[in-house]
Amino acid sequence: MTYYLRKYWKANALAIIFLLVHSALNTLASLIMMRVFQGIIELDLRKFFLWCLALMGNWVILIAVGGLETYFEARAVRLMNNAVRRDMTATLLRKSHSEFHELDTGEYLSWFTNDVNQMENLAWTPFFNCIEYAALVVFSVAALLTLHWSLLVAALVNAAIMLFVPQLFNKRMEELGGVCTREQAAATSNFKDLLAGFDVLRSFGREQRFSRGTNAASDQIERPKFRLAYAKGFAVAGMSYLNIVCQMLLDVLIGVLSIRGVILQGALLGGGNLCGSLTSGLGNVAQLLLSFSSTKPYFDKITEHGESIQDEETGNLPELASAITVRDLSFQYDEKPVLRDLSLTFKKGGKYALTGPSGCGKSTFLKLLLGWLPDYSGAIRFDGADAHGFTAEELQQQMSYIEQNVFLFNSTIRDNITLGEDFSEEQMERALRDSALLGDLAAMPEGLDTPVGEDGSNLSGGQKQRVAIARALIHNRSILLVDEGTSALDQKNAGIVEESLLANPELTLILVSHHLSPERKAKFTGVYNLEPADAAAA
Repeated sequence: MTYYLRKYWKANALAIIFLLVHSALNTLASLIMMRVFQGIIELDLRKFFLWCLALMGNWVILIAVGGLETYFEARAVRLMNNAVRRDMTATLLRKSHSEFHELDTGEYLSWFTNDVNQMENLAWTPFFNCIEYAALVVFSVAALLTLHWSLLVAALVNAAIMLFVPQLFNKRMEELGGVCTREQAAATSNFKDLLAGFDVLRSFGREQRFSRGTNAASDQIERPKFRLAYAKGFAVAGMSYLNIVCQMLLDVLIGVLSIRGVILQGALLGGGNLCGSLTSGLGNVAQLLLSFSSTKPYFDKITEHGESIQDEETGNLPELASAITVRDLSFQYDEKPVLRDLSLTFKKGGKYALTGPSGCGKSTFLKLLLGWLPDYSGAIRFDGADAHGFTAEELQQQMSYIEQNVFLFNSTIRDNITLGEDFSEEQMERALRDSALLGDLAAMPEGLDTPVGEDGSNLSGGQKQRVAIARALIHNRSILLVDEGTSALDQKNAGIVEESLLANPELTLILVSHHLSPERKAKFTGVYNLEPADAAAA
């Protein structure tokens, strides 16, 4: 939390300056009210009207300053929220493929939405409120000191009590805040799962499961929030009781001093307001300190900051010159072996097919080449360089990957192909031709600017795969890994795409397929049939 407050100290300082002025004007209003009340006591009409005009002017300025304070506070919150999301992004980018997929995407979605909202509600807004109330306390103390020193002593004792009490509840609030963030992330994931399976449940007449699931996920969000709220409520109730006791003691002290003639009789009104501002300010500060404790679990998720990765220089995997060699490669998921003692060679520019039954490790092998699964035994070498010496990002500088379940962003066909980069018309036309996408675009009025919809919902499965192939081709990677990437294409278009890939002499192609006809096998440089790990061991 303090990192972001320091990072945007200028924006926060502007908001705080107006907060301080606003609090000072509030305190000044109480002092002016004393003079107004004193004019009534002394039956001095002129003094009464003059102080009334001063009070009116003070309130006009107070309202204007309040508007500016609201603007600058909202601006500072916007900057800090955006910085938090950038750092969440940096944290995700630091994760390896396996680390990233340890959590569901619904939980990451909760980071960017629920967590940031909670940070704003439990950290940023309370921080500014805390500054305002603390300033109000300080100015009230200063004003009371102008009346009599004993009021300052009483105020300091009051402050010590009200600031110490919240420390008793900090650990409990931190624990409840942690439960809240975990449950909200899990509930968001459950909502995402139910919405994704909406059509399945409805087609089987299981609407009740959808209703029960959403109700359960809703309560999963609200239950920890409720526990956090009532725990905070009990703590606040106890502090409020202490607050009232302290305020009553201050009021009694002001009354005694006024009766004895030590301070103005008008202080009975204005002094009471100052005491009220003091004690309520202390009470509010104490309550807000509890909010800070409950935000710690949210900030603990952020392990990287955006600027820490933007200026880093990444390594570079040289373009393949000779071959990819795999020697004695073994891999297992937990205790389940998938690949065992696999040795293969893929020469530069060669076209290779991996075949075999489901579960034999074909898709896993491609992920090993991509560096997504680094915990293997044996060796993968690119021109003799060990793959373990490169990050997944460095390996993927030379590789494109097309998987069976293609993902498309909710934008246009053009954006999904280029991913925001600039390419010449010649490059685009070649990618469209080699992916067999030209025919589809001819039937679309908006052509490349056709919106694809959420996850490509406006396109057929075959069109989505052709877009993915065009995306891989235009980015000109020297190694292309295809995991059943033409499975959704009709025979004619599948043949066009495959022929274009096979005809590229600079491209090293490794294609996964369940079945290859003898005619297709003959077109490849090599066909490797993978066996299940248990069969290989036997």
